[in-house]
Amino acid sequence: MEFIADINVMPMKEILDPQGKAVKLGLHNLGIDQVADVRIGKHITLRLEAADAAEAEGKVRTACEKLLANLIMEEFTFEVRPA
Repeated sequence: MEFIADINVMPMKEILDPQGKAVKLGLHNLGIDQVADVRIGKHITLRLEAADAAEAEGKVRTACEKLLANLIMEEFTFEVRPA
């Protein structure tokens, strides 16, 4: 069975996000002062084969833990759905 996983990887809240700070400053320079904070991360979409949703979730978790996220500085969330 084919599944699609939507993965979000974000810097941990305790970690400074220089890219987010730069975007916040840029927004301020554009006159958009209402933005309290900006965090920049990455969104990854995977299409994968698995016997069932539980197996797909396990594969996605392994991919995140071992490759897609730096667990020292980043955290991840994901959602798996049938393709």
